[in-house]
Amino acid sequence: MSGSVPEKATSCPDDGPGLRPDGYGTRGRESETVVEHDGSDTSAVSRQHGTSGRPETGSAGMGLRLDRVELAYADAAVVADFTLDIRLGEILVLAGPSGCGKSTVLRGLAGLLRPRSGRILADGELVTGPDRDRAMVFQDDALLPWRTVRANIELALRLRGTPRAGRRERADRWIEEVGLTGFGDHLPKRLSGGMRQRVQLARGLAGTPRAVLMDEPFGALDSRTRATMQRLLIDTWHTHPTTVVFVTHDVDEALLLGDRIVVLGRAGQPPRALLEVPRPRAAGADRTALRAEILAALDHSDDIAAMS
Repeated sequence: MSGSVPEKATSCPDDGPGLRPDGYGTRGRESETVVEHDGSDTSAVSRQHGTSGRPETGSAGMGLRLDRVELAYADAAVVADFTLDIRLGEILVLAGPSGCGKSTVLRGLAGLLRPRSGRILADGELVTGPDRDRAMVFQDDALLPWRTVRANIELALRLRGTPRAGRRERADRWIEEVGLTGFGDHLPKRLSGGMRQRVQLARGLAGTPRAVLMDEPFGALDSRTRATMQRLLIDTWHTHPTTVVFVTHDVDEALLLGDRIVVLGRAGQPPRALLEVPRPRAAGADRTALRAEILAALDHSDDIAAMS
């Protein structure tokens, strides 16, 4: 995938994967930096801290920029000469067919994959590796199985530097916010997949990242649970603003969540469109014409079949 994203505005009116906050590895590795395997490659993930619009600070996200970036695995460039600005506090959705570089872009933003050329910037600072302010969301279940719901969330607070005396109270507030009151002492194995996803959302946001990079986190959920988690993400984002970059194959999910949608081409091809979503996340908004634009940007029949 090469080239800058083409600017284009439109006037058209309980099982699943989870959030892997920085610092959560295998048993005995609750350290500042860990190395984990997510099913495709080994990734270094570092502890988080930072702000996301909570009472402790006044910040609400971070601005991110990819500047003429090339990202590659071995000798194969997946993303080439790619430029994109991600606005502070927005939800930007990356959509496109499998293999087009969506997850690769996320890894670059997270500092898990260094560019072969070009620059990736976070609030104007060069990204050289994982950072506490950027949480990466993988598709696998990342809860520590020997820790209770409360203890999983308290771990994020400990890694952020929250004093021990305040951790339980804050963890309980997050448990209530994601609708799991009464389950604080449960181990993950006693929870449904959707409930585990709620815990992982709470744990990731309790670490106050200023940017959350989400790689199809709801892709394996049944339709009802997926809709519930989409609404929970929106509600939590409204309450605790942060910058979100969200990868999906699902056009309707992109339209529901995004302020803007980037439609990527196949690996080695330029992006196909950058679309503004009018009245983002407005209930009852007619997205029919915009949906047609997204599908038109996927100008190969196999791409459309993969996204529709």
